[in-house]
Amino acid sequence: MHQNYFFLKQLAQQLDQQLRGYTLQAAFSQEKDELMLAFYQGEREFYLKAIQTSTFSSLQFPLTFNRARQNSVDLFSNLVGEEVLEVSVHQQERSFYIRFTHERVLLFKLFGNRSNVVLFVQNQAVELFHRKLAKDLELDYKTMNQNWHLEKETFLQAPLNLKKLLPTLGDLPWLYLQEKGYETLPPSSRWDMVTEMMELLENPTSYYLTTHKKLLRLSLLPIGDIREAFEDPVTALNAFVPQYRSQEYFQKNYAATHKQLSKQLDGAQKIWWQIQEQLEQWHHGTPYAQTADVIMANLTNIPAGSKEVELFDFYSDTTRLFKLHATETPQKTAERLYKKAKNQKIELRLLEERAARKEEEVERLTTQLQELESLTTTPELRQFLKKYTPTQATVQVDLPYHTFETMGFKILVGKNAKANDKLTLKHTHKDDLWLHAKDVPGSHVVIKFQSGKSIPTPVVEAAAQLAAFYSKRKSDSLCPVLYTPKKYVRKPKGATPGSVIVEREKVMLVKPENPFRQN
Repeated sequence: MHQNYFFLKQLAQQLDQQLRGYTLQAAFSQEKDELMLAFYQGEREFYLKAIQTSTFSSLQFPLTFNRARQNSVDLFSNLVGEEVLEVSVHQQERSFYIRFTHERVLLFKLFGNRSNVVLFVQNQAVELFHRKLAKDLELDYKTMNQNWHLEKETFLQAPLNLKKLLPTLGDLPWLYLQEKGYETLPPSSRWDMVTEMMELLENPTSYYLTTHKKLLRLSLLPIGDIREAFEDPVTALNAFVPQYRSQEYFQKNYAATHKQLSKQLDGAQKIWWQIQEQLEQWHHGTPYAQTADVIMANLTNIPAGSKEVELFDFYSDTTRLFKLHATETPQKTAERLYKKAKNQKIELRLLEERAARKEEEVERLTTQLQELESLTTTPELRQFLKKYTPTQATVQVDLPYHTFETMGFKILVGKNAKANDKLTLKHTHKDDLWLHAKDVPGSHVVIKFQSGKSIPTPVVEAAAQLAAFYSKRKSDSLCPVLYTPKKYVRKPKGATPGSVIVEREKVMLVKPENPFRQN
């Protein structure tokens, strides 16, 4: 909460009391992404350090500071020598400003990795601390107040939409409510709980340095494992910042890895349940072959041109409704259903195999997440990240193909017809395995050969699914994919881009999909 509106409100009030009447003595930077401001009033000094890296942004207030003689750059020269008139927070926003004499204003925009410090002269933005955020020159500090208010009547209509009703709350207040059983209470009790919490946020009794889910946080609410409590926001920040930065690698990478693994696990579990539902429907549905058998047994009972007909199903010993095509004879319908039955058996086998693989993935991700949650130190986390490098698809912009990787094998997929030629003719070895959707336009797919290793069946299946997915059969339920070593693929002279002749191929039937896509 160190950049939350409610914290900044308290901080701005303290800075207003502290800095009124002080003069800015120096503004400089001697560390990348750090701005130092030195104020004085007579013999009294006050230092403000704005830390604004790509991964962490905060303020700190050193008691003393010795400026280096080298590698130090002066900034905001128009502000030096000006006296502080007030420090004011923007309503319901993560920003505040210091107003100086001669119509100078220094805006602190604390928007995470887009944080910046902006100097205004006569209400015009003239200088940025982070020049790369050039759009900040268009800011107007006078119009940055937000008008979010929590109305009881609106709240009671949708108490679970609290985050949308008051987006400045942030995550810790919401977690605080959840720990107190917020979601199990009736709306009126929820309102009472929120009202009580808002009173604490507006008038905090303490500023807590706490650990919540292994992450060091600064909170206005008593939550998590509280380490220390402070009476004012300046002292709290001075305690929080050095501790956080000393643990920054763990803080940043643990949170990001936990989020990534949790997302992958949720996605894998969702897909696994979907597959289970499909299997359940398959087992409880009527197989195509049985429907075809009933139609063939009742050919004389089906009027010509019927769109539907009631027939006795000797498998279920009941009469049920059968849908037909008016332009198709019953024999043709039965023939089509028998063909579907063959594919249905293949589809069932593929579905069961996919379910098994997805179940293994769920178990693997669950184990990894449990192992991650047991870590407490940076060396442990480094070893964990070295051990588990997430498998992911990457796009090589300067190459004619997409790259995927699974089980240690690289799979290359041509981006278009011309890229297919480049991939097959210039980026393959004669022992690479080459794949393509049968009888339709599509991408060339190559599994890179590894000396002494045979390509596992799951890798071939994944590549075949990619070949089907990147073809004109993408929307089919099943797609035949041919595969053969690259040495049996050749391009005739004068052939159109992407056209080749394939020999000694085998065919695999797969469901078109990208198995590397996160759902």
